[in-house]
Amino acid sequence: MPFVNGSQMLEHARQNGYGVGAFSAHNAESIQAILEAAEQEQSPIMIQVGQKVIQSIGLEPMKVLIDSFAKDYSIPVAIHLDHSRQFDQTMQAIQLGFQSVMFDGSALSFEENVSTTKKVVDVARSLGIGSEGEIGKIGGTEDDITVDEKDALITTTEEAVAFAEATGVDYLAVSIGTAHGIYKETPKLRFERLQKISEAVQRPIVLHGGSDVPDVQVQQAISLGVAKINVDTELRQAFTRGVQEIFDENREEFVLANSLGNGRQRMKEKVQEKIRVFGSSGMAKDLLTDKKDVTL
Repeated sequence: MPFVNGSQMLEHARQNGYGVGAFSAHNAESIQAILEAAEQEQSPIMIQVGQKVIQSIGLEPMKVLIDSFAKDYSIPVAIHLDHSRQFDQTMQAIQLGFQSVMFDGSALSFEENVSTTKKVVDVARSLGIGSEGEIGKIGGTEDDITVDEKDALITTTEEAVAFAEATGVDYLAVSIGTAHGIYKETPKLRFERLQKISEAVQRPIVLHGGSDVPDVQVQQAISLGVAKINVDTELRQAFTRGVQEIFDENREEFVLANSLGNGRQRMKEKVQEKIRVFGSSGMAKDLLTDKKDVTL
């Protein structure tokens, strides 16, 4: 199983006009669903470890689980720490061998965000690990982190450039109209702002809140420089509904391999659907051929 530096993976996506799905995992079956879908599609992927699963299972156990399952697959994978608001936690992920880490300082002042993100970037880069930072506030709730719509801030081009240059971050999460969770109304992404930011910072852009965004908008965002699309809520929905299907058929079904297995299948189907939308199907071989620094 090739593990790939997140920066290399996303730069390849940016240069070749496709997006990498960053899919959140929550248990063994969800890890398997993501890997199976990516293998079938021959797509590079990021598997995200978020704050909720860290609270319930733990950072190191999740890394061990992903490593254990991933060894049987051929597609390139980057394991990513998502939305860490703790410097120490980010350092722990780096020590554990994550290929990508995100320090989320969006709730801090600009100066504090820059200061801590730069420290993360410096350590990560010295060890060949990709780094993500966030500028602007993305609305909605993810892993117990909630930003009210009134507090969500569309990222300006000026602050994106200032942040990127001051931190040297490898890829940048910006606020352009998405939100974590399922939308009450169809989102309208700020494509003009995205284009300006992408052209100005010249590095991969990350789209948080990728669940439930219309496919055509996601594809347009990819064409304008988005290289990483985070997907979580739709995957949890698919998994949960798959389990519910089994209980709808038989309330006395107590074989977990059956109920959780159907959840895994439904989540796998959703991951495949997203991979096709992102245009990353069949790109695994190209990435591995083009990249020199791949750890096997």
